Amino acid sequence: MTDIRETLPVAALAPFTLPGWLLRIGTALLFPAALVVVWHFASLYRWLPEQILPPPAYVLDAAIAAVREGDLLTHIGWSSSRVALGFVAGATTGLILGFAMGLWRGLDDHIRPLFTAIAQVPTIGWIPLLMLFLGIGEALKIVIIAKAAFIPVVMSTAAALRGVPRAFHEVADVFCLTRAQRLRLLILPAAVAPIFTGIRYGLTKAWTALVAVELLASSEGLGFQLVWARQMFWLDTMIFAMILIGLTGFLMDYALARVELRLQRWRLETAE
Repeated sequence: MTDIRETLPVAALAPFTLPGWLLRIGTALLFPAALVVVWHFASLYRWLPEQILPPPAYVLDAAIAAVREGDLLTHIGWSSSRVALGFVAGATTGLILGFAMGLWRGLDDHIRPLFTAIAQVPTIGWIPLLMLFLGIGEALKIVIIAKAAFIPVVMSTAAALRGVPRAFHEVADVFCLTRAQRLRLLILPAAVAPIFTGIRYGLTKAWTALVAVELLASSEGLGFQLVWARQMFWLDTMIFAMILIGLTGFLMDYALARVELRLQRWRLETAE
């Protein structure tokens, strides 16, 4: 018996296949959707009281109320501006120091011991000391966020430049490349991927540091909204704030991932 699909043109079969991007989105949303279903039934059958685990509908109502009142965009704006300023400052200085440590071994030998010791102190551990010099204003938040981004960017950049294969340098010696040509044609294309991985990790650390510092010393922002909801025992608002913090962090990381993909294409074009 002839399969009917063999007699249909390719165009007729197209509706039966999902686009790749839609399939990826569906796969990514599968596990969160399952968690929401479990959450719904846990609330429906009173596995935990509503005072501890509010139903998803309550959280949705809290989200709608936050949008209508207009406070949500204000908190997002404060948090986004802080993390943007701190991350740009920390990542920029981190790239400069990372390049210096990666390209000059003598400088790396002098700086790395002290830098490693400083890196072992958690970012939140610097808050009490910095409060003495900066107070609890915006400067404290920007410095804490910058420090959180600074450490991983420096470490990844220095390691990426140090990790360029020796064979690449031998090729540069054969072609008598200048130091600038060696950096542009060989070192940067080989190191761009791990450097950008460090930048993305630095953004993640900056975002978590932002939430931590807003929890401790702030009167606006997503972290403040989270701690205020906890103090008032508005658990639906608190859960919504947690979801919003995670979603915002994911979108920022996704944006950097798209930039990284562009740089990967540039690296392949340079290699060709």
